[in-house]
Formats: sequence, structure tokens, C-alpha cells
Amino acid sequence: MLSSYRLMWMVVMFDLPVVEKTERKAAAAFRNSLLDMGFEMSQFSVYMRFCTSQSQVDTYSKRVELSLPEGGKVNILTFTDKQYERIVSFHGQAKQPAKKSPDQFDLF
Repeated sequence: MLSSYRLMWMVVMFDLPVVEKTERKAAAAFRNSLLDMGFEMSQFSVYMRFCTSQSQVDTYSKRVELSLPEGGKVNILTFTDKQYERIVSFHGQAKQPAKKSPDQFDLF
């Protein structure tokens, strides 16, 4: 049984320059690389990914590092699944129900 204290979430938050055409292209490539790695967009410059262990977090942190564009600011935040359960979300002024963690992956 996997413990919700060992399961982790990664959040990649970034603010990238998009004034020049090359900067916009680099920012789009970075967002696409996050999607290719299995991250999902939480907000426009905030992407999240569920990880099953600290070693998986370390692996994806290295992959994010390798795909960083020139300039801008990128932060990676990690927290446990237990802490994720306590997130309070709003859409407009309406409070949203708590999000469910992804089901355990099936191996076949």
C-alpha cells in the first residue's frame, strides 16, 4: 500500500519572457515539454504532476532542468499527497470540491 505521505506532487511555476518571437517560441516549447512529461496545466504558468516517489521527483526535476529556456524564472515545488488533499480551490467565488488523487497505475 502506498502511503499518502510518500506520494508526491510536483508543481512547476514559471514566468518566461515572451516579447520577441524567439522568446514566445521557447516558452511554447517549454510548456509542450512539460505536457510531454505528463504534467497537466493547473493555471497558465503553473503545471502539476503526480509522482509515486522522491526518486521519480528527482528524475522529473532533472528533465525539467534540461528543457529550461533562456531567461525567465522557473520554480519547482514539491509536496506530499497528504498536503495536496488540503488545497482549497475556487472558480470565481464558488468553492470547488477537493480534487481526488490519481488512481494507482496498473502494471500489466
